[in-house]
Amino acid sequence: MKTNNRRQLGLTGRLVIGLGMAIFALISYFGATSYNEITGETQHISLTKEQEITLGSQSVPQMESQYGGESQNAQALQLVQEAGMNVVQKSDASKAQYPFEFHLLADTKTINAFALPGGQVFITMALFNQLETKGQLAGVLAHEVGHVIARHSAEQIAQAQLTQGLTGAVVMASYDPDNPSTEQIGQMAALVGKVVNLKYGRDDELESDRLGVRFMAQAGYDPHALIGVMEILARAGGGARPPEFFSTHPNPENRVAEIQAAIEKEFPNGNFEGMVK
Repeated sequence: MKTNNRRQLGLTGRLVIGLGMAIFALISYFGATSYNEITGETQHISLTKEQEITLGSQSVPQMESQYGGESQNAQALQLVQEAGMNVVQKSDASKAQYPFEFHLLADTKTINAFALPGGQVFITMALFNQLETKGQLAGVLAHEVGHVIARHSAEQIAQAQLTQGLTGAVVMASYDPDNPSTEQIGQMAALVGKVVNLKYGRDDELESDRLGVRFMAQAGYDPHALIGVMEILARAGGGARPPEFFSTHPNPENRVAEIQAAIEKEFPNGNFEGMVK
């Protein structure tokens, strides 16, 4: 009888602790909000811009080491940096005042581009070599600039913290030391959290496409070039080794319609005369 009472008290205690953990995680997430003047969205973000910049800068060496370091192709690097800075300085992206830096990675096999929080933007030589025009290069970089401006990494960190907090609460509340099978509940909660975060990531990609259209057009590049990038990626994805780009980005076929809609919204009169292709 005493054993049952102790077990019941232990279960009640774990439930109370788990509930407290869940409430704390929810309050921390929904209580940290920030208005993004460029996207017009109110976001749940726990990092300051200064923290984003520091986090991104500290992560640069690790990213470079994963992709063979910085490319030694000075001419290609100059093209990347010129296109990237044009996009930032001549568009609404400049209002965010992030210290953007553009990196060309030496990897010639992995087709990829990505951005770290705070303004660190990367493109591999493998992707650079696939691009046919300056406009396409600007389109790739504008898309990644969109991630930074929309603070997607900071959002994902906040979502991950919420998921971790709720998962920990479920594990604490449901785990029974006398019945180890209850640990599976916590594992299922973690899996659900990963799926949710993946969905957010794919929505972020589509938002970055729309922002990329705006930024590159404001900088004088024909936004249709971004559709050309999708076509190149679609062709590259037909081989035995799909681009690394696809691991975090929606398939290009699913994005062309969204990009076209963004172009039509940005340019209802369809005037692209004088823009860089």
